[in-house]
Amino acid sequence: MARGEMLTVFSYDIGANRKRRKAAAILEEAASRVQKSVFETRMSRNRAQAVAQRVAALLDPGDSLRVYVLGADGETSSRVYGDAVPLEPEGDHWLF
Repeated sequence: MARGEMLTVFSYDIGANRKRRKAAAILEEAASRVQKSVFETRMSRNRAQAVAQRVAALLDPGDSLRVYVLGADGETSSRVYGDAVPLEPEGDHWLF
């Protein structure tokens, strides 16, 4: 992981189909889709803010975008269950 990058999670709830597709396209350029409206990536705080601003510009009243940034402690405490694949392995074990 590059210095200054943290695990960043984007989650949206957007009602209009066109805007939802546009938000997904923006996030797919920057992150990995892990659920229908949830994306994960490692990026700097500045990059996360830039991506969030692009998506936030699409929001209508009633829509939402959530951005979670996990530091090292939160990341090592996170787990993935079921068929979900963790973002990336670290050494001999998965980070999650």
